Amino acid sequence: MVDKIAASIEVSPKQAIEFAELPGLFPAGTKVYITDVGTDSAETLAAAAKRVRTLGYDPVPHFASRRLTSKQMLKDRVSMLTGEAGVTDVLVIGGGLDRPAGPFTSTMEVLESAEFDRYGITDIGIGGHPEGSPDFSEDVAYGALRLKKNFAIRTDARLRIVTQFGFDAEKFIQWSDGLKDAGIDMPVHLGVAGPAKITTLIKFAAMCGVGNSISFLRKRGSALATLATGFSPESVVGPIEHHVQMAERTAIRQIHVFPFGGLNKSAGWLAERGSWDVYNDIKNSLYDDPANSNLKEA
Repeated sequence: MVDKIAASIEVSPKQAIEFAELPGLFPAGTKVYITDVGTDSAETLAAAAKRVRTLGYDPVPHFASRRLTSKQMLKDRVSMLTGEAGVTDVLVIGGGLDRPAGPFTSTMEVLESAEFDRYGITDIGIGGHPEGSPDFSEDVAYGALRLKKNFAIRTDARLRIVTQFGFDAEKFIQWSDGLKDAGIDMPVHLGVAGPAKITTLIKFAAMCGVGNSISFLRKRGSALATLATGFSPESVVGPIEHHVQMAERTAIRQIHVFPFGGLNKSAGWLAERGSWDVYNDIKNSLYDDPANSNLKEA
């Protein structure tokens, strides 16, 4: 039995290109997501993905749908990332913005463009919001996930849900395992904030629209003294991990770490707790195949 849940992590393009300590910081084969907030060129993103690949990791660049200014921009980015960095896995998200910067108003429209299939992208992450989103209702969110599930069935694309970060483990577990009842059968990678100061987390929570999670933290009275000096993700990951170990079936495959407190802190925490070790023992496909219901099968 595997007693630790595996993890992916994300970096900015600047960190991917310039961070001197990136070599050897993660285990070989780790999925390293490369963020895209709409300010980096295709060349920059390709350079970031290429260095991640060269270091032995698996680059997973973001595509922020509503920030793409043209269909040609999408094509150029996919072409460059696959051709120069061997990218086969991406994360496609809405990308915020009240008014799209170009022709794409949703993630679904980017998926339907067929550019990923054309250039050999075999794995695609899509966004999930266990706490809801200020941008759309729960019904809209479920409807969008059903459309993407149907897209996966039609195209044989391997889709997984990668969620926003949060701090209410029980809510995240219930949301993940309740997806199937809503007609959504896809593996889930739950977003978790790495070790960080509480003030840092509050800032990012406000930026990312997860204010409900911060409210949850503040209500945990006795925990506030600890949070004043720093946040430990174990209070979130521990219950998730226990659920994955004990449940007969669960959609949860692994966690995805947002290293708000710094890459070194998050990598050190994952190494200390043993999550990185999972990559030495289990193929990543275990977490991407919906047929594998939980980690006890390893």
